[in-house]
Amino acid sequence: MFGRRRKGRADAENTAGRDGADTAASGPGGEEPEAAEETGQHRVNLPPAPRPDGPWDISEVSRPAEGRVDLGGIFVPGVEGMELRVEVAGDSIVAATVVLRDSAIQLQAFAAPKREGIWGEVREEIAGGITQQGGVVDEVEGPLGWELRAQVPVQLPDGKNGVQLVRFVGVDGPRWFLRGVISGQGAVQPQAAGLLEQIFRDTVVVRGEQPMAPRDPIVLKLPDDAQMVPDGVQQDEADSPQGSRFAGGADRLARGPEITEIR
Repeated sequence: MFGRRRKGRADAENTAGRDGADTAASGPGGEEPEAAEETGQHRVNLPPAPRPDGPWDISEVSRPAEGRVDLGGIFVPGVEGMELRVEVAGDSIVAATVVLRDSAIQLQAFAAPKREGIWGEVREEIAGGITQQGGVVDEVEGPLGWELRAQVPVQLPDGKNGVQLVRFVGVDGPRWFLRGVISGQGAVQPQAAGLLEQIFRDTVVVRGEQPMAPRDPIVLKLPDDAQMVPDGVQQDEADSPQGSRFAGGADRLARGPEITEIR
């Protein structure tokens, strides 16, 4: 089994692969915790690090809806030409995916302990699950801090085995954790993912005051004036709502595929 390789920003390698990724809704690690690889080492959870450049807590932003789409649990920045898809688990909306040209970033927020972050142990769980499948994972210090750059085994449409590249990024906040999953060209060429990374940084998380167990997903909602478009259905521009308050094309809201576990 291939173990994780931990590398600094200066010597991080760029790799090539295929677009897209399916990620799990069961938890921030993309799998059930017991499926993670046993490393024999325990990573100490440290308090959340400062976030001078975001992502932001709702208490840190005076006008969160300005230039962002209100999805209840998170406010997602609007960017010219983007498509916004919501993803469901059961009857709940648990993630939002921003599609921008040939790249995408899935955003999902979770409850976290009050005084410690969970991104360190979540990285271990993700890496363990992928290496168990025969994939390769590099732990790299990237523009958003420590992240995972994974080569995930997949079956291609022609039945052959292939590999798709995915970047897992994460930030611990006050009683919440925000995970981003970058796929497409933003994973193949990380140096070209600046706009996706800025979307992640400028996201606002609304944890709420209700009791939640650590790792529970923060449930999202559709905006009041959103129009659901089933996945795979092209909406005619003439039929789209006019005068939406979401600038930059962010009013194109489509329901994405059910979130499934990577296998």
